Amino acid sequence: MSKGYVIGQLSIHHPEGYQAYSSQVAPTLLAFGGRFIVRGGEVTVLDGEPIGPRNVVIEFPSLQAAKDWYESPPYQAIVEGRTQHADGYLLAVAGCEG
Repeated sequence: MSKGYVIGQLSIHHPEGYQAYSSQVAPTLLAFGGRFIVRGGEVTVLDGEPIGPRNVVIEFPSLQAAKDWYESPPYQAIVEGRTQHADGYLLAVAGCEG
């Protein structure tokens, strides 16, 4: 089974509110086997036009685990902190096998 990933690119318009949300995300990942691969960090745009400077990649044991995490009550209880204080997207994608 291939791993699953949640990939996000964001433009934060209210840093204090986003930080309050961000500080609550890690505990919601534990029950789903999720871990941050990328959380902010230096960015070099190689091609195209990014939506925002904040990039996040979270690895899960499977695509289903990634979806289950997003839909879970603990994450849904805090997701407004992201949607109210940042613009952008989250995608759930299956990883490559092999």
